[in-house]
Amino acid sequence: MALSLQEQLLKAGLADKKKSKKIKQEKHKQVKAKQRNNQEIESDSKKAAAAALSAKQEKDRLLSQEQRNERLRKEIIAQVVNLIKVNAQPRRKGDVVLNFTDNNLVKRMYVDKNMHKLVTQGRLSVVSCESDVYELVPTPVADKIKERAPESVIYQATELPDDKESTEDNDWYADYDIPDDLTW
Repeated sequence: MALSLQEQLLKAGLADKKKSKKIKQEKHKQVKAKQRNNQEIESDSKKAAAAALSAKQEKDRLLSQEQRNERLRKEIIAQVVNLIKVNAQPRRKGDVVLNFTDNNLVKRMYVDKNMHKLVTQGRLSVVSCESDVYELVPTPVADKIKERAPESVIYQATELPDDKESTEDNDWYADYDIPDDLTW
């Protein structure tokens, strides 16, 4: 007849009689308690296994959330790039300088007079999806880009109500020519 695992370990000298007797008594107590109460007494190993399982589930949940956030961020960037590419206004070589600030640095873009006028009126906005690559898009498109990624909208001219009042007061200057060196 084959020997049980416990007997084999005792015979090989890998376990001692005291430990085997203690484990056997503990197991016997668990069986008796289960029969009496129809409840299983949780052992330390089961508690440790349950704690390890819950820790693994929490770690997997956090990793899944990070991956979901990263995927969402990439989708938003792809939408912004697509909006910029589809709606970018063709820029011809212009002789008028359009100055704007990006991260506290003054950048310049050469555009023609018509484009410069549209930017200053707030009909076109300067956007960027890559560093040091700027495009002009219509302002409603820039508003959509701003909803998705506000850092992509570099310059957007807005007209304040105070500005309208001051331009009406200063109409008497309209008769005078502005020197070339005062254009910005």
